[in-house]
Amino acid sequence: MRVFDNTLARLERSLDVRLVRQNVLGANVANVDTPGFRPKDVDFTATMSAIEGAARDNGGVSQPAAPALAEAESDAKGISANDLPIVDVPAGGASFDGNAVDLDRTMVAMAENALQYGASARAAGKKLAILRYVASDGNG
Repeated sequence: MRVFDNTLARLERSLDVRLVRQNVLGANVANVDTPGFRPKDVDFTATMSAIEGAARDNGGVSQPAAPALAEAESDAKGISANDLPIVDVPAGGASFDGNAVDLDRTMVAMAENALQYGASARAAGKKLAILRYVASDGNG
């Protein structure tokens, strides 16, 4: 097993993207009664693929997919919703006022995203525990 690989960087990116996705989904819930509101989402798979593609193009150095991401990374402030490709959710059926938020589907997406965020956070914690163990020469 390689101790120093890019797993921790990938997990960090995953946590950042999932946090932004949770905020976007929360905005959908907040606008459930806004006439004409169209729900948004973050395509997690496409975003992570773009980030990984940028990393491969840069010789394995994890770089974000867009210039705005590079700025966010260099400032160590994380990723914001402005940095990620936010897509419109296909409308299943808008209500009489034009609002297309499906509250049930949005809540399911939020729950799934929260579970995935927790799993990534636990995995990052385990990776850090391994690094701590190695750094202490196995005495701790």
